[in-house]
Order: sequence, then C-alpha cells, then structure tokens
Amino acid sequence: MQELWSRLQDSFDQAFIVDDRWMLYVKGFTVTVRVAFFALILGICIGIIIAVIRTAHDSQRKSAHGAGHVLLNIGDKFCRFYLTVIRGTPMMVQLLIMYFIVFASSRNAIVTATLAFGINSGAYVAEIVRSGIQSVDSGQMEAGRSLGLNYRQTMTKIIIPQAIRNILPALGNEMITLLKDTSLVTVIGLKDITKTALNIQGITYQAFMPLVSVACVYLLCVLLLSKLLERLERRMRASDRR
Repeated sequence: MQELWSRLQDSFDQAFIVDDRWMLYVKGFTVTVRVAFFALILGICIGIIIAVIRTAHDSQRKSAHGAGHVLLNIGDKFCRFYLTVIRGTPMMVQLLIMYFIVFASSRNAIVTATLAFGINSGAYVAEIVRSGIQSVDSGQMEAGRSLGLNYRQTMTKIIIPQAIRNILPALGNEMITLLKDTSLVTVIGLKDITKTALNIQGITYQAFMPLVSVACVYLLCVLLLSKLLERLERRMRASDRR
C-alpha cells in the first residue's frame, strides 16, 4: 500500500509539480473554454437563424407569393442542405477539412476550431430551436400579428422567448456535448487541456495521472454546467408561476 501511494505521489509530482507543469494544464484549459464558449455562441446564432427560416417557410408555404416566397424556398433548400451535410459527417472530419483545406493558409488553430465547432453545433441547435418554436401554441403567432406586429417582431418578442424556455434542457445537453467534443482539437495540434496531457505523457512516460486528471476536469465542468442549468430551469419555472 505504501509503495502504491509512493508511486502515485511520484506520478503526481511528474505530471504537475516538476517544472511547474500545472501551468500548462491551466493554459490548455483556457484554450478549451475559449473554443467551447465562442463556438457555442456561434452555434446558437446559426441555429436560431436556420430555425426561423425553416419555420417561416413551413408556416407561409401555402400563403406566400412573389419574391418573398422564392427567397424562402431558396433559404429553406440551403438550410436543408447544410443540416444534411453537417449532421451526416463526423465532427473530426469537418475539423480536418476546415483546418487543412478551407483555412489551409491561415493556420490559426483557435479560430479554425471555433468556426468548425460552431458550424457543427449550429446544425443541432437549429433542430432544437425549431422543435421549440413548433411547441409554442400557434395562437401566440396569431395574437402577435393581431397586435400589429410583423412576422419578425412576433418571432423575436413572443415566440422565441417562449421556445427558449421549452428547449433549455436540450440546449444544455448540446452545450455539454460541445464542451467534451473540443478534445478533438488535438488532431490539428491545438494545445488544449487534452493535448497538454498527451504532451506531458510523452515527457514522463506516465499516462495514468495526466489523462485521469483531464477526465476529472471535464467531469467537474459538466457537473458545474448541469447544476447551473438546473438552477436556471428552476428560476424560469418559478417566474412562470407568478
């Protein structure tokens, strides 16, 4: 038992203490958080835009005429193509295409990873938001239009706020999935926390402490996010009762 404890202590020292290697984990974690945060913002923006376009197309398909109808058809076809391609190909392949083909001359790994994950997340957020919009009673749209609001105003002021409440758990799951998927950036050489652990493993020839520590960091982040989302849901439910 004492020998095992001594080995664990030595492994901990090699992974964190020697040469202040814990600072490398901190730097890697900041990269992970930056990519996940900005990709989430981009994914939500893309998802809302696509969800609104597809919902507008479905709701106005029979009544719309002229140039607006043509633009909605074009937008809907583009959105369907985007959703099919993004959801039908692996995230890692998309990341490699973005880094080695689309932005081959840039080599800015953080921006490339953010765009790749944001575009990927946007496809899933779009379907989540669209399901949330469809869950709102159709009478809400009619009520907004009867008050003199146009379609865009009704969506932004009445429909989408109610849809967000309905889809918050699903959005939370997408956010957690996105955070964990950022570990894939190791394939393009970005020094996130996972890449840091692999580098330290290569230096110390000890895999247990670096990799298990990174797994614990991700687990703690997921638990924290889950707790924050749970508290936010409770607040929203409480505000609905008032």
